[in-house]
Amino acid sequence: MNRNIQLFLILFFAFTFTFHSKAQVPVILDADLDSDVDDVGALAMLHTLENQQKIKILGVVVTSDDKDAAGCAAAINTYYNRPDIPIGVEKGIALRSFSKYTKQLATNYPHPLKNGKQPEDATRLYRKLLVNSPDNSVIIISIGHLTNIRKLLNSKADQISPLSGKELIQKKVKIWSCMGGKFPNGKEANFYRPDPESTQIAVKNWPGKVIFSGWEIGNNIITGADYLKHALDSDHPVSLAYQLFNGYQGRQSWDQTSILVALSDKKYWNLSPKGNVIVYEDGSNAWEETPEGSHQYLIESVPPTEIAKIIDALMVGIYRPGF
Repeated sequence: MNRNIQLFLILFFAFTFTFHSKAQVPVILDADLDSDVDDVGALAMLHTLENQQKIKILGVVVTSDDKDAAGCAAAINTYYNRPDIPIGVEKGIALRSFSKYTKQLATNYPHPLKNGKQPEDATRLYRKLLVNSPDNSVIIISIGHLTNIRKLLNSKADQISPLSGKELIQKKVKIWSCMGGKFPNGKEANFYRPDPESTQIAVKNWPGKVIFSGWEIGNNIITGADYLKHALDSDHPVSLAYQLFNGYQGRQSWDQTSILVALSDKKYWNLSPKGNVIVYEDGSNAWEETPEGSHQYLIESVPPTEIAKIIDALMVGIYRPGF
């Protein structure tokens, strides 16, 4: 065999083995697809990463009282040829219609919930997904309010697992990436609206590492404008969502930052020293630095315009190695 060909084959198979031998990171997304469109962009990023075998979307927990939010998530998953991704919702709450885009996506695209399949109870889904995952492996990314996180934490042993929710988290979850709060102190919507009590409970009692992406991080990262408009077909659900939301005028990328920091090996932000986030009754927050703390928050490092390019690319399906 020609020496150059032999060398090429050795390198090819070495690269292939290295790429495929790294296990896909199991991810659960907890999103409030309703009042803003950045949740759609975040979910699109996850599908791009799964297409590259970097992650595995275990499930999508929809923390919303918009009646079409679950159908919207299912429609997006189905468009990406993943109709079997389970959807979890908070059961027994009053639903209403208020989103600019969820109804159109849930109505105009095929998905299992259209055919009579019911979304699962969010707490049961969380527990099932965690119990069936390897220890210390799951990344939970929350990009909405924390009602279902709190319900998971407070869940008791059941037929799914003899462990409490807190014990399951401690055993199975590697990290919680949370879009919420304003740092080092302030008031942000995911923390205070509509359920600040759940924010207090979840943040105080989470038994592991949490990275918070505060309002100030995504506020200057604008995506979903002309680049997305021209990169995606007009009938793509992600394109339609951004068109319906504000006509491709661009939107802050609060939620997408929690995807990027949790799943990228590249350092786009600095991390604060360790500490604890203190949440008050009104959902406002403060920061307490302590070496014993398990919380950190993001601090701007790379210019927001550069991060926007990465997020926009991932939202439209473009993956660049080493992102």
